[in-house]
Formats: sequence, C-alpha cells, structure tokens
Amino acid sequence: MASEDLDLEAEYNNRARVPDHPVHIAGWQRDAAAYRETARSELDLAYGPGERHRLDLFYPGDGDNNRPIVMFIHGGYWQAFDKSSSSHLARGANMRGLTVAVPSYTLAPAATLADIIAEIEMAADFIMERTGRPIVAAGHSAGGHLAACLMARPMPQRAIRAAMPISGLFDLPPLVGTSINRALGLTSEEAHRLSPLDWTPPSSGHLVAVVGGAESSEFLRQSRAIVEKWGQAGVTTRYHEVPSAHHFDVIAGLADPADPLVDILVELTAEA
Repeated sequence: MASEDLDLEAEYNNRARVPDHPVHIAGWQRDAAAYRETARSELDLAYGPGERHRLDLFYPGDGDNNRPIVMFIHGGYWQAFDKSSSSHLARGANMRGLTVAVPSYTLAPAATLADIIAEIEMAADFIMERTGRPIVAAGHSAGGHLAACLMARPMPQRAIRAAMPISGLFDLPPLVGTSINRALGLTSEEAHRLSPLDWTPPSSGHLVAVVGGAESSEFLRQSRAIVEKWGQAGVTTRYHEVPSAHHFDVIAGLADPADPLVDILVELTAEA
C-alpha cells in the first residue's frame, strides 16, 4: 500500500520525472522501424475484430526449435503507444533463438481497463492456438500489469507459468487521484478489482519483476510487493533492478542479446 505521505502524482508521472523522455520515445520509434525493415517477421496479424487487435511476430534467423513464445506488451499507462514502438525490443530474444510476439490493444478512454485485459487475453489465446506453444509474458509499465494479469488469471487453454514484468503496475488504487486516471476513469473499487496484487496469486510458476534503480519509490515498491506476495503463495519469484535505469531506458537491454534482461527471458522459457 502506498504511503499517505507520498506525492503520488510525482511518484507516477514518469514523463515529468524524466524531462528528456521525448528523446527516448523518438529513439524507440526510430529503432523499432529500423528493426522491422530487417527482421524475419509476420506483421499485422489479426487476433480479434477490433482495429487495434493486431500483433507482430518476430522470428530468430535460424529457427526457434519449438521453444516458448515471448509475448511483449507495450506500456503507456494503457493510453499511449502501440506495437510499432516496441519492435526493436524483440531483437535480443530473436538473436538468442526465441520468437517474440508484440501486440497492440485498444487504448483508454476508447476501452476500459477491464476491456484491455480481455483483449490481451485474446491475443495470448491467438498466439498459443496459432503456434501450439506456451508463452512467457513480458511487458513494460502498463504492459507489466497486463503480463501479470495473464499469469494470474489462467484458463484451461491458457496457463501462463512464466512472466517478466518490467516497471509493472500491480497495485492500482494509488493511480486513482492522479492525472493518469483521467483517461482511465477508474473508481477505487475498480482499481482494486483490476489489481493483480488483490487477486489470488498463482500457486506455482516463475516471475521475475524488473524495475529501474532510478525509478520512483512507488515503482520499486510495486515490484517488491508482487515478488513478496506471489513468492509466499508458491511462485518462484525474483526482484531485479537495472542499475541507474529510469522508466524510459529500463527496457533498452531487451534489444541486446548479451543483456541480463534477455538472459532472464531465456531462463524463463525453460520454465514455461
């Protein structure tokens, strides 16, 4: 639970915390477009009927030996970006022999957060049905929340046993009084209902919660909290800080096959 003494707007408004965030976002778009030009891929596959129900699949050059699929879900507080900002983040895993799926989803306020969770579940079902493979769920910020939701709400045909949320949001009530909630329109009750920390944790599986060492105390707390609670329930959990990283560069290592974040993904595919 967030401390009542904290300025929650300052804790969660990452664009205000990182003044040069436009440079990082422009870099994502540039690097993602460049990777799409060269990668082995299938782009704009429809996983549902909506305009944004599309995903991209990025393949390793030499095949993946039927290994689990990494599903990377973009961030943006459920109200910004799409899959096209994250293509380059498949590079590290591709170069380590893994296939990566990157979905878009309908953004708030056009969709409620409950709708968005359901869309990501639909995308996961599509990936698993199309490939016949299990998924390692990964994602950044809001995408970290959605990755945890996938692992925490298993269906008979969709038991996701490994996840790597990066700077994830698992406890949503602190957002209700901030500017972030204008597009989301969450009530306190809905924020609790849609928080993975308030759900019954999985009783097994593997979760590595990644966060940047230079992020706000609330982002550090959120990742520690899910590691602690899910670990007590029987999940094999680990807390991993990226030294000196802020909210916008914490994901950069995913593009590098030698980065510790890619090592973690490779490890998790053995557990999926």
